Amino acid sequence: MKLNQISDNPGATKDRMRVGRGIGSGKGKTAGRGVKGQKARTGVSIKGFEGGQMPLHRRLPKRGFNNLYAQDLNEVNLGRIQEAVDAGKLDKAATVTVQSLVEAGIIARPRDGVKLLGVGELTAKLSFEVTRASKSAVEAVEKAGGSVSVVYAQGASTRGGSEAATA
Repeated sequence: MKLNQISDNPGATKDRMRVGRGIGSGKGKTAGRGVKGQKARTGVSIKGFEGGQMPLHRRLPKRGFNNLYAQDLNEVNLGRIQEAVDAGKLDKAATVTVQSLVEAGIIARPRDGVKLLGVGELTAKLSFEVTRASKSAVEAVEKAGGSVSVVYAQGASTRGGSEAATA
């Protein structure tokens, strides 16, 4: 087998339709664009254009608020952490951090930190370093003999904002 002998399977590729090559081709003359007008030309950009009338997206009022300082947190339930401990993915002796949760496969990526939620049963004695924790989660961890310390995530929020504002 040589590089010049490699070819695709028969029928795997299809030639593109060459338009504007005579009426016998089936895509001649107007090349499938209809007849005349702005849309028959190239470079048309009229999305939202209403013939000179004020477009709908400009007639409606602006709504809402986008908080530049909001944090995009991973929410993790205690039951999910207990499953990971039982499966041997999390070490009982080590502190549970954002990085250890990523390595265990509990969360996909760090985002702005982790919020610990109290859904589920926790029996393992664990110490947590998380961005936030609910009251029920803290109570459940302390009942199991563990501890929760709230550590704020370093760096800017994923939503934007200035570096100085988030520091």
